Amino acid sequence: MSTDRDQPSVSIPSGRVILEGLLGIPTNALGIVVFSHGSGSGLRSPRNQFVAEHLQSVGFATLLLDLLTTQEDLDYERRFDIELLTQRLGDAVRFVRGHTTSRSLPVGLFGASTGAASALRVAALFPTEVKVVVSRGGRPDLAGEGTLQKVRAATLLIVGGRDGQVIELNEAAHRMLRCEKRIAIVPGATHLFPEAGALETVAQLATDWFLRHLPEEAVASPRGGPANDNTTDGAVQPRE
Repeated sequence: MSTDRDQPSVSIPSGRVILEGLLGIPTNALGIVVFSHGSGSGLRSPRNQFVAEHLQSVGFATLLLDLLTTQEDLDYERRFDIELLTQRLGDAVRFVRGHTTSRSLPVGLFGASTGAASALRVAALFPTEVKVVVSRGGRPDLAGEGTLQKVRAATLLIVGGRDGQVIELNEAAHRMLRCEKRIAIVPGATHLFPEAGALETVAQLATDWFLRHLPEEAVASPRGGPANDNTTDGAVQPRE
């Protein structure tokens, strides 16, 4: 597993602030995944770090970053400022596209909670740059119907089976998307996926999706299965 010492700290200019991040790039990276965290979270979120480590283990570079400064994060309303988060995440995408160690890598986004909305907005704004979006327990509905219809990145929405209202919001967003898309519902999991094995399932689902869609030449998923699946697969179940 990687540690902060394995991932160089980077500073990302965004307007009048500098965003702090951790950039992990394995040898012969297949692509880079930029994380967009949810409200009250950040680059050291144990859930996002767990997923990032899983992605790095199969060859993806990752960028974990704080989209808000320490002072800004004290303002509860700022945590839900999707427009601001979108601007900051867009600057992070520009950063990895210009950085010497990642500029040649295809870009994917991993959004959690409100971070899913900013990830989808950035995907709509950068249709040739952002190839893949994965949402974990996200609020893709906050991106807005017009934005969702513009997304061209292959999009996976992962939701806990006991996260009732969020399932409904994800299903509504899924209907609005016009890209390659899929919903995966993890049985028995709640919003933060704290249940035994739930986060491992999230990490594997995300990894499989990125392997299928992010590299310039798609890599076969270790679990096989079709590359284009707009429903749920055998590892997860649709809501009854």
